[in-house]
Amino acid sequence: MIWIPLLVGYVLDLLLGDPRWLPHPVRLFGNMIAFGEKKLNKGGYRLLKGAFMTVVLCLGVFAFFYYMQEILPVWARYIFNSIFVFYGLANKSLLQEGTAVYEALHHGLEAGRKRLSWIVGRDTSRLEENQVRIAVLETLSENLSDGVIAPLLFYAVAGVPAMMLYKMINTLDSMIGYKSERYLYFGRFAARLDDVANYIPARVTAFLMVLVTLSKRGWQYIFKFGHRHASPNSGYPEAALAGIMNCRFGGPNVYHGVLVEKPYIGEHQREIDHSELRKVMFLNHAVTFVVVVIVLFIFIPL
Repeated sequence: MIWIPLLVGYVLDLLLGDPRWLPHPVRLFGNMIAFGEKKLNKGGYRLLKGAFMTVVLCLGVFAFFYYMQEILPVWARYIFNSIFVFYGLANKSLLQEGTAVYEALHHGLEAGRKRLSWIVGRDTSRLEENQVRIAVLETLSENLSDGVIAPLLFYAVAGVPAMMLYKMINTLDSMIGYKSERYLYFGRFAARLDDVANYIPARVTAFLMVLVTLSKRGWQYIFKFGHRHASPNSGYPEAALAGIMNCRFGGPNVYHGVLVEKPYIGEHQREIDHSELRKVMFLNHAVTFVVVVIVLFIFIPL
């Protein structure tokens, strides 16, 4: 019940990604969060209200998928779980979005900036071409952890219910986990919960990135720069990739009209070539494949 849906879902993600026309549970999660935020994020006790909404939504998602495991016949459970493993993985769509930014740069810097704004939270209107390329690499490394490896690890622990629980946690953080005036208190619990959920996956991702590339510098960068990121987790896969690529990430960026002085991750400030995206794409696929194989090895009966 674990390894067959994992294999089917993984292959489906490789083949299809996330077609925009296909209904996706994360969109439903987003609608639920938006509804709750509209009703609760006002007046006093916002920290308590945000924590309450987060707990209710997370428990509700886990309970629903756990209940489905109990009531579905075995054959339907295989189909149900395979579909939601497919929904839980986002590696192909992640790589497609990164590739789309690089391809847009062929049509001009403004086109690349616009396409980048679809996948990052920073203000892209003033970025230079190399900054656009670097932002894509940062996003690919960070989202390899929270978009692919973390869901796989949660799936290995408790199947689809845990995988979808993680997706809800991650969606909550992406929607309300900001330090802006609106979400400073209401989204604080969700942001901290996301930090806890990603603590191990981020470090596992970074370790596997340097393992599959045998990068000594990547290993050194994990320990030297991983902890410098404002996030307790994002810096580790970013540091690993900065070491593997021998480049520098981070630095000041504008978020929601505010200049944020982010620390640099890496030492070598250089121009990123278009062809180097292929190396990062291969790395993402390789790390994902390794984790899938490990989980299959654990659960396939001997």
